[in-house]
Amino acid sequence: MSSPVSRGARLVGCSFVFLWFLIGGVAHFVATEAVVPLVPPYIPWPYTAVWVSGGLELLGAGGLLFAATRRAAGIGLFALTILVTPVHLYMLQQPELFAVPYWLLVLRLPVQVALLALIAWSTFPRTPI
Repeated sequence: MSSPVSRGARLVGCSFVFLWFLIGGVAHFVATEAVVPLVPPYIPWPYTAVWVSGGLELLGAGGLLFAATRRAAGIGLFALTILVTPVHLYMLQQPELFAVPYWLLVLRLPVQVALLALIAWSTFPRTPI
C-alpha cells in the first residue's frame, strides 16, 4: 500500500499531466494554423491529424479527472505521446523550417521521455490516488 505522501506526489504528477494535455489539446483547436505546419509532409491530412490528436489530448485529460478512467486515460496519453514522436523528429531534421531554437528542439526529446515516465508513474499505479 502506498503512503499518503506517495499518493499526494502522484496526484501532483497527474495534475501536471492533466494540464499539459488540456493546454495542448486546446491549442490544437485555437491555434490550428500554427500547429498544422509541424505535421511532417508524409502524414496525410494534416488538419485532420491536428484535430484528432487535439481531441484525443482533451479526451485523455478529461479521463484523468476520474479514478475509474484514469488508468485507461494514462495508457491512451502514453500511446499518443509516442505516436506524435514523428513531429519532434521532423522538426529536429528540418530546423530551418521552424522559428524555434535548435537547442529547444533537441531538449524536446528528453522532455518527452520524462513526460512518458510521469504519465506512467502517475496514472498506472496499483493503488488509486
